[in-house]
Amino acid sequence: MDADSKKGSMRTNEKQNWWISPTNVAYHFGTSGTAVAAATAITHPLDVLKVRLQMQLVGQRGPLTGMGQAFVQVLQNEGAKSLYRGLTPALMRSVLYGGLRLGLYEPSKYVCELAFESNNILMKIASGAFSGALATALTNPSEVLKVRLQMNQNSSTGPIEELRRISSTEGMTALWKGVGPAMARAAALTASQLATYDESKQVLTRWTPLEEGFYLHLISSTIAGSISTVVTAPIDLVKTRLMLQRESKVVGTYQNGFHCAYQVLRTEGLRGLYKG
Repeated sequence: MDADSKKGSMRTNEKQNWWISPTNVAYHFGTSGTAVAAATAITHPLDVLKVRLQMQLVGQRGPLTGMGQAFVQVLQNEGAKSLYRGLTPALMRSVLYGGLRLGLYEPSKYVCELAFESNNILMKIASGAFSGALATALTNPSEVLKVRLQMNQNSSTGPIEELRRISSTEGMTALWKGVGPAMARAAALTASQLATYDESKQVLTRWTPLEEGFYLHLISSTIAGSISTVVTAPIDLVKTRLMLQRESKVVGTYQNGFHCAYQVLRTEGLRGLYKG
């Protein structure tokens, strides 16, 4: 067997080993889920503020409350504990979503390599978009529970009670409200993060003294996260509005994601899509 054949055989064995090794699967799922859960626990108060800001002046134009003012209002009116409303379903979703999204990325990428015999940036974007969308679809109920609890200002209802209330009054299908925009957001988020992260690293290594290491990864990740957030903010707002239909009765029922976006543009203006 020549050298090229040996290399090809080794690459094939590596891909096959990934699929048949429960240890590798558990490793990818566990580390990814733990990392996302840790980040969620730290940033959850910001997520509460984001949801509150996204739901302000629904169907209306007017002066918007800023994040600082919203933070002070929540502390004064509801106490610091309210900044952690919905933390339980948020952590549950983080473990599952993080584990599935990042855990499915590698096998998705390998499938693309085998199918198209290519590993370029488009294949990576497609793999990331697929894994993110699938993970979102499976974990949408926990996201619905989270935003419902985050908006519930005058109740100490827990996730189990909220789940029972939703299933009894709205039906189990209500747990998948906003799943379309949520999947689109996950796909767009993953795709934009991958592209901007790689490009940021290349520009920084070319035009700054930064070399491969912690600071390069940190700065590149910050740039990628900021750009992807701006790109996906309108989709995120639509997702939140659909999940909180009962809070949006002033504008009637949104028929779907496109109708919601149209209604926001018509009644609240372009700036309305970037609330929060």
